[in-house]
Amino acid sequence: MHAQLSAVPPPQLAASHELRFESLFHPGRGVSVPCDASGHVDMDHLTERLRNAYLGARAMVGREYACPRVKPTF
Repeated sequence: MHAQLSAVPPPQLAASHELRFESLFHPGRGVSVPCDASGHVDMDHLTERLRNAYLGARAMVGREYACPRVKPTF
């Protein structure tokens, strides 16, 4: 998984933060998913593609991706 993925949730579900998994080997690449300020992701509102990328990134922390960080969205 080397794609730069992010989601734009519908306006009524707009997240105030994103959970970002940075690639360990490809600077600037990673996976970002909408979350709350605590880093909780509502998987029911992710697209299938983004949900799969999120689950893959979670499984590859320490091997392909750094530990995720919560960042505010602007």
